[in-house]
Amino acid sequence: MKQINLDNAATTKVDENVLQSMLPYFTEKYGNAASTHYLGEEAKRAVEEARVVIAKSIGARFDEIIFTSGGTESNNLAIKGLYFYLKKNGSNKNHIITTKIEHDCVLNSCKFLEDNFGVKVTYLDVDGKGFIDITQLDGAINDKTFLVLIIHGNNEIGTIQNLEEIGKVIKSHKHGSEVAFHTDACQSYTKTKIDVDKMKLDFVTLNSHKIHGPKGVGALYVNKKFKNKLEAISSGGGHEYGLRSGTLNVPGIVGFSKCVSISNSKDVNQMRELRDYLIKELLKVEGVKLNGAGIVMEKSGLFGKRDLRLANNVNVCIKGVEGEMLGSYLNAKHIYTSTGSACASHHAQELSHVLKAIGLGDGEIKNSIRLTLSKYNTKEEIDFVLEEIKRIVGKLR
Repeated sequence: MKQINLDNAATTKVDENVLQSMLPYFTEKYGNAASTHYLGEEAKRAVEEARVVIAKSIGARFDEIIFTSGGTESNNLAIKGLYFYLKKNGSNKNHIITTKIEHDCVLNSCKFLEDNFGVKVTYLDVDGKGFIDITQLDGAINDKTFLVLIIHGNNEIGTIQNLEEIGKVIKSHKHGSEVAFHTDACQSYTKTKIDVDKMKLDFVTLNSHKIHGPKGVGALYVNKKFKNKLEAISSGGGHEYGLRSGTLNVPGIVGFSKCVSISNSKDVNQMRELRDYLIKELLKVEGVKLNGAGIVMEKSGLFGKRDLRLANNVNVCIKGVEGEMLGSYLNAKHIYTSTGSACASHHAQELSHVLKAIGLGDGEIKNSIRLTLSKYNTKEEIDFVLEEIKRIVGKLR
């Protein structure tokens, strides 16, 4: 039976072109990028070419891209690395502002600094759609604030924050010049525009496996003014401008670059059309409610029309039907979905902190399910999924 993957926020199929670009770096061009002989220089050249591609995609300089093992490491490096540098240099800044809907690795990094170093963390509320309150953000910044962390496209509900507006608020604050602005863009990267200068971003977390690239590789954009204000969180030989030691994953980096270079608006528009169709059809089922932002585009001075929701994200609450149960029935039909973030342990049974933050009760959270598309999904697949969901919902009710 054909498999239909609607859990692409967890990971995506590696594009065949990406795979082919990587293969020579396992067998023929397998050098260590830190070696000085020809084989090493060949690998280093591939890494530097990839660095240029990824930098250009967000309007950055090539030497502002630090390769990592993925989103979790990039987030940890930005958060802990900046604080450790400040502490080492005698700064009294000890305040972070973030949101209640961040990825677990951001929230847990903040908690680590709270528990072990007494860092103060302000957790911004979000409204019923998942948007932060700009006024609350502005009021939270003080003379001890050193970092603001705002996720770009939420991994569970798909809501896309207006980073252009947020960046202006942070940097125009009387203490804003000393505050770093970070965004986790793992879900939004290549699906919506990121411009580090216009959005006034200092750190951006990116990864490969959400965009049809290999697992185990990502990047952190570090604004040049912060290049010397990060403390490495792992000790080693000083690779990646001294910020991330360890032998570089050359095949992964090459694949990461390739999936960025072949990303295009046609694929994004196709996902968006299927997303809108899936949402509209699901909302015709009695007792179904959309979680997160709607599917109406709004005007934006920076990029024309701005989508409020990730192009591939659908998250719904279905009255009277547990998401886990529905997911199990769909799994039996080889339709793969999720009830939350796959980055949490399989053993973790806690209710979604994101759905809780947008005001859902425990029952509504348990009745929610996430379906996330990729460029490989088709309308025929979505029609089959809709038929199955309607049949299963009727049966469970």
